[in-house]
Amino acid sequence: MLVGYARVSTDDQSTALQTDALTAAGCVKLFTEKRSGAQRDRPELQAALDYIRSGDTLVVWKLDRLARSLAQLIETVTLLEARQIGLRSLTEQIDTTTAGGRLIFHVFGALAEFERQVIRERTTAGLAAARARGKVGGRPRALSAKDLTAAKAMLSDPTLTVEEVVRRLKVSPATLYRYLPGGRGGLER
Repeated sequence: MLVGYARVSTDDQSTALQTDALTAAGCVKLFTEKRSGAQRDRPELQAALDYIRSGDTLVVWKLDRLARSLAQLIETVTLLEARQIGLRSLTEQIDTTTAGGRLIFHVFGALAEFERQVIRERTTAGLAAARARGKVGGRPRALSAKDLTAAKAMLSDPTLTVEEVVRRLKVSPATLYRYLPGGRGGLER
């Protein structure tokens, strides 16, 4: 069975062009929604995925109606493949139920992996160059060595509560416990 999914980004747009093409392609059930592709939460796409069964094919007018990025598209196709569901795009003329369609998607997957590797390499090189210039990356520590010493001193005073200590240091209890696992009990070791 062919199940169609149509999406437009804003309320003032119409899905008519897409639904007409999906109906002409033989889709017996259509799911439509007006939602940005950047949003992960798309109820009608989820409804289509819940409805569709093994051996069926999800049909879209264009691949960008299904996913915002190549990585998101490949993730969706992988999910469909695991459930033995095909994907067909009318505009790009890609059909993963055919050998050629699967080949195209494997090429897309390889390109996406290559892109992730290049980004990772650039990031690593950039961080190394910054460290070589004396730059320290990352988020600043919430408690300095001086604050930590003060926290230990305050916690060793049984008259002060943890709430008073964190209030004086202007940090959350979770932050204090991250630096001092066990809290007051961890000081005695």
